Amino acid sequence: MSAPVGVVLMAYGTPRSPEEIESYYTHIRRGRPPTPELLADLTARYQAIGGVSPLAERTEAQAARLQEALDGIEAGRFRVTLGLKHAAPFIEDAVDELADAGVGRLVGLVLAPHYSSMSVGQYLGRLRARAAERAVPAAGIDSWHAEPAYVEFLAKALTDAREALPEQTKVLFTAHSLPERILAEGDPYPDELRATAEAVAERCGLARWTGWSVAWQSAGRTPEPWIGPDILDVLRDLAGHYRQAGWDGTPGARGVLVCPCGFVSDHLEVLYDLDIEARAVAAELGLAFARTRVLNDDPTVLGALARRVAEAAA
Repeated sequence: MSAPVGVVLMAYGTPRSPEEIESYYTHIRRGRPPTPELLADLTARYQAIGGVSPLAERTEAQAARLQEALDGIEAGRFRVTLGLKHAAPFIEDAVDELADAGVGRLVGLVLAPHYSSMSVGQYLGRLRARAAERAVPAAGIDSWHAEPAYVEFLAKALTDAREALPEQTKVLFTAHSLPERILAEGDPYPDELRATAEAVAERCGLARWTGWSVAWQSAGRTPEPWIGPDILDVLRDLAGHYRQAGWDGTPGARGVLVCPCGFVSDHLEVLYDLDIEARAVAAELGLAFARTRVLNDDPTVLGALARRVAEAAA
């Protein structure tokens, strides 16, 4: 019987308790401890969503669902292990675990649909570097932004959320902002986000630009410029356009629906940046506000990703 295929399912990682927030933040900052002010701000954000993010639990559920789907393709052929960017078990730990278990090859899958050299590229780079050290062949799935099952999931989530909003509602497709310097490098990240948005908008019959647009969120706190427009600025501009069009200012008369298609788990950037911060700005502006559900461990989409893993392994 041939050696099993090791599958490294990669994600950002999160602190599992309030006590881990500082070390986690320090790792994100490449070993530089955060200032007391930055640490207090991040801690307050976690407290606002219950103390810690559910991301760890959600990622583990996604790994279990992927393993289940791969077992359905070929029982005993695949072994899924989590590898995280900023928390244990790290990507290198996952590669070591699978290499020690005697896998014949590795396939890397990142829980992020859109490719960027600063995100997915770094995950896969770390995977391949460690795999080379362990002399295990490795392949990676660069992008799944146009995966039909994911587009269908987003379209259904959008349609469901849209029912409770006013007729005059604009859809904003969002993803995590990245430094603007990637644009000069020809990074495909913005184009892939727009491609996802266009596919979902077409599936839902949204009018181009008047019915939807792209916005960015959760930019890092660094001196360099990040890709925009930021969603909070878009909300303010949208309210201004509504007023210019004759909106009488009645709260909830017009609205916005956020589809965070760049995120696949309930976590801080969704539960705080959107559900708390963006919602509060929308309320101040008198806009009805909602967001679509995110992927989490949806069996249909994870099943489609399992088929991609199997194809990469072959």
